[in-house]
Amino acid sequence: METNNQLLIKDFPKDERPRERFIKHGPESLSNQELLAILLRTGTKAESVLQLAQRLIKEFEGLRMLKDATLEELTKIKGIGEAKAIQILAAVELGRRINSLSNEERYSIRSPEDGANYVMEEMRFLNQEHFVCLYLNTKNQVIHKQTVFIGSLNASIVHPREVFREAFRRSAASIICIHNHPSGDPTPSREDIEVTRRLKECGRMIGIEILDHIIIGDKRFVSLKEKGYL
Repeated sequence: METNNQLLIKDFPKDERPRERFIKHGPESLSNQELLAILLRTGTKAESVLQLAQRLIKEFEGLRMLKDATLEELTKIKGIGEAKAIQILAAVELGRRINSLSNEERYSIRSPEDGANYVMEEMRFLNQEHFVCLYLNTKNQVIHKQTVFIGSLNASIVHPREVFREAFRRSAASIICIHNHPSGDPTPSREDIEVTRRLKECGRMIGIEILDHIIIGDKRFVSLKEKGYL
């Protein structure tokens, strides 16, 4: 006779249950798995809700991909029915809407200096090259910042699809590309110029303008737009 080895939430000590910890210590004390378990509410006959939450995060390789999941993708996961999938998607959408409320506080970029200042202290000490995109709305306000690539810049590696994918998701009007030179010297290389021209052409074809490509050095920067490459 088979025994059910499933560990139910009620089997956990009360202080270790997600809801009780949420009440006692606040949401910031919970792991992604525990927060997701609260949303899911129940597990299945084979798994506790915590096990189901852990498997769901593993299936989507973390929150970054889970936040972009569709109803169809979620319901393909064993143990996730339509009701659970809708609860997850509703929570994600609510988070997006809350994040978009403070448009008046968004950082506006009117010049290459504004773009460089936005990232200078964060990027000038990096030991590797980071290729970052700032996605702007029609008022030139930053609506999203994303690191697209880490490593030596190469036109065959920095794919336009990675740069423009997030622009479509965010309904961005334009993009400012930024990357750092760990040497501290922001002088553009041949690869920097080649990547810039490639992205400019792709942006022209799809209607999302690359406003600038800024190279960050140690308290110095170079704007490829000012240099005439855009």
